[in-house]
Amino acid sequence: MNPVIGVLALQGDVREHLAALGALGADPVPVRRPTELAACDGLVIPGGESTTMIKLARIFDLLEPLREAVRGGLPAFGTCAGMIMLADRIEDGAPGQESIGGLHITVRRNAFGRQVDSFEEDLHVDGLEEPVRAVFIRAPWVEAVEDDVEVLARVEDGPAAGRIVAVRQGPLMATSFHPEVGSDHRIHGMFVDLVRSAR
Repeated sequence: MNPVIGVLALQGDVREHLAALGALGADPVPVRRPTELAACDGLVIPGGESTTMIKLARIFDLLEPLREAVRGGLPAFGTCAGMIMLADRIEDGAPGQESIGGLHITVRRNAFGRQVDSFEEDLHVDGLEEPVRAVFIRAPWVEAVEDDVEVLARVEDGPAAGRIVAVRQGPLMATSFHPEVGSDHRIHGMFVDLVRSAR
């Protein structure tokens, strides 16, 4: 059976993530309710605005179920704001900003600057032979990782060279960039493989 992979459908590139997962043979579903979350083998948390997404998750009574699911070992993949949502610690967050947590990293919100500072770069990602064209839009970066976190990619050029932008820790994955943009689904493929191996 194909894995059922939810996409948190509160804000962001939900349709693009659903399409990428479907192209890889997963059974993708939008998630807005705890009952929908409970039916998933894995979950993608898309980009958007992290403070707004947390507020909406609370309004939809999803925040605690999300925390419980991640604590319970549900594979989850956060992109951009989704990385912030999964991080245990947030630098430059809004006052009192909460997260789902589970990923043993510190992220810096809007680390690369404002919307006008958005950029693209070819990144070498551990586990993939060819570089990935990464799109960064008001993106965070990872300030610090604990010993159990595997660094998958770093910025390679420019003033932010060396900054961590992709990580994996057990069943959790996160990228600063937007792998749903374009037709290269290899990053999603890594997550689908992770979900399959966790079943």
